[in-house]
Amino acid sequence: KNMGLFKKILGGESDAKNSKGANKEENEPVFYADGEDAAMLEAFKRARESFGYFWRELYWENHRIIPGLDFACVKVAFSQDIGGHTEVEHMWINDVYFDGERVYGVLANDPGILTSVASGDEVAVSLEQISDWMFAVDGRVYGGFSVQAMRKAMSQDERAEHDEVWGLDFGDPDVILLAYEQEKHPQNLIEHPMSVNMKEELQKFLSQNPKEITQADDEGYTMLHREAIAGNRTAVEILLAKGADKNAKNIHGKTALDYARALGWDHVVQALSQ
Repeated sequence: KNMGLFKKILGGESDAKNSKGANKEENEPVFYADGEDAAMLEAFKRARESFGYFWRELYWENHRIIPGLDFACVKVAFSQDIGGHTEVEHMWINDVYFDGERVYGVLANDPGILTSVASGDEVAVSLEQISDWMFAVDGRVYGGFSVQAMRKAMSQDERAEHDEVWGLDFGDPDVILLAYEQEKHPQNLIEHPMSVNMKEELQKFLSQNPKEITQADDEGYTMLHREAIAGNRTAVEILLAKGADKNAKNIHGKTALDYARALGWDHVVQALSQ
């Protein structure tokens, strides 16, 4: 909906390990936390563990006729041996896709140190390289673990200045939101509301297109795989009721249950384990 905003606030940012700052526009404040800082390492870990929420939201964004997200981006740790030393930069990617195995996207930053990648490159990385994820709806930020770790270390004035530069509502740095309107609707932390609301339409679609229930793509992914990866129990239950094979494996030797477990979708694991 507003990729111009995304490019403005992220296009020049690159967190380089052992550096003293990050690229910035003149007069814009930079608040940098070293990648080896304990609080930042914990932020990276939490981002990886909750990545399913990011992909779930982007999955449904791709199904919307009218876009609902201001932007969606993922921060990735890129590394390169330079002069016998491993240099690491944390940079943002957009145009993100996830197949349960790897995260794909387009690099949005200009590296400050690395020469192996450049802004605009298409990249594919493992989940272990994820150091943050973030999306915004109507200016409200979800995710942003590393950003919140930096905000938490700021004074109140610094935090206000940071938020003004970004032009986004980051809220309380101690409360990181994972799902849209989770405060008002805590059930959104379990099942995405669009998954629930699309139940009848999905049933109708599958009745009219029964081949979709068992059809696999070139890499062996079925609809059941994709819905499990996105954490959609409603769709998983419909597919199983219509005869989807929960034991079907893709080229990686993975079933839908394997992905649900890996991504921490306990409610989907329960449905697939019955």
